[in-house]
Amino acid sequence: MAGEEGSVREFSFLKGAENIVASKDGSAFQWNVAATRVRENLHDALNAKNLAFLFGSGCSSVVDGGTQKGIPTMGPLAGEFLNVPSRSGDAAVANAVTAADMIPPLSTSTSPKGDFERPSEEERRVLLQTLGFDLASAEFANNLERLMEALYSFQFVLRRSSSEALKPAAQVVDSLIKKVTKFVTVRCSSGAFSQGDDTLVRLYQSFYRKLSYRDRTLPRPWVFTTNYDLFSETAMDRLGMPYCNGFSGTVERRFNPTTYRYALAEQLDLTNRKWAAVDSFIYLCKLHGSINWVEEGGSLFPIREVTVDQAQDADRVMIYPTPMKQNASFGSPYSDLFREFQARVVKEQTVLFVVGYSFGDEHVNNIIFQALTIPSFRLVALLSPDTPGIPKKLRDLNDPRIWFIGGDGPEDHTRAHYFDIFVERFMPEAPGDKVDTAVERVLRELIARGNEPDGDEEHLS
Repeated sequence: MAGEEGSVREFSFLKGAENIVASKDGSAFQWNVAATRVRENLHDALNAKNLAFLFGSGCSSVVDGGTQKGIPTMGPLAGEFLNVPSRSGDAAVANAVTAADMIPPLSTSTSPKGDFERPSEEERRVLLQTLGFDLASAEFANNLERLMEALYSFQFVLRRSSSEALKPAAQVVDSLIKKVTKFVTVRCSSGAFSQGDDTLVRLYQSFYRKLSYRDRTLPRPWVFTTNYDLFSETAMDRLGMPYCNGFSGTVERRFNPTTYRYALAEQLDLTNRKWAAVDSFIYLCKLHGSINWVEEGGSLFPIREVTVDQAQDADRVMIYPTPMKQNASFGSPYSDLFREFQARVVKEQTVLFVVGYSFGDEHVNNIIFQALTIPSFRLVALLSPDTPGIPKKLRDLNDPRIWFIGGDGPEDHTRAHYFDIFVERFMPEAPGDKVDTAVERVLRELIARGNEPDGDEEHLS
């Protein structure tokens, strides 16, 4: 399918070293034909004995008509927090940013909405003069995780220092960490989606609706996510789909990891005690917490699930975007959540779909690496073909159990590895949708055939 004039939109589907959708006879690449081949392969993968998904921040970001309908990924979030002009494309990462570009006037230290604060000019000055730490550094312009890594490292050292000269810097570091965490919280709970825009929620609904048609005789699928938002919960609530997210109770819902041992079943025969698992049941595991989790003492299970409004003035139980997550994940409830992740992906005949995640979390990667030691494990990652780091190392293994899908989407400004394309074009259609598609195909062929000249008519004329 052509995008701009003279260009061809292509994507790759790698199984080890083999590109499944590459042209074998030298013919031109056809996006829709390749997408059909992907769906055929993913149909089998989605019906593996044990199925799991890992969603990263990319799944919560969708741009429609040039407008962000969800939550920006970490790059744009960093630019917004540091008041850096929006940059796009790979070249933006390589471009240096000067201090003059980075430092806003004092009047802009607060966001236009007033819902969070940016670093002030005074805070920037103190960090630069006292610690030699420059917020204008190019490495932070598109990487909020890198900024938090540096801030937490400074905090660790400064809290153990007795130097009076470093006290102002310690106060600034503590202030900036609070500002970043507040900023992340605001961006995860406000946006177009909080003003009635259902673009992203509808996309999640489509995903879970298609997932519900999985063979009910197979174990129920698991969805693991590093995101703090509530798109999955909202989508399943609107669909009326039952799910387990690790919490039990009604008036006071508290985190209890034993709920992951439960299954929802329907009774088929009262006399013989026959039961069957509900076919639309989903296990949801939020590895880094959620914006509606709060911690309350005085109970065996201190983590409560509340409404977003109730949690506004409470401390979120989230692991914020920093490599310090490696250590933070050892405490409860994260130890329980990661234990579930590890237990599920190492089961025999497991397929793990990775979407919107660029392998930036070491503690998550380590569990995936362990799963790759299981011969029957398969990894399906939707990523840009030129993603560096861990994805490149995985591609270089040429392991046929590791599948990579990524590249151009069907239209300009779309990408084959984005969540919306995965759901709408690559996930197999629901049974009802298949009928509609078949009817549409027949009608299209009949119309095309009707426009062709008939041999008899030509003879009569």
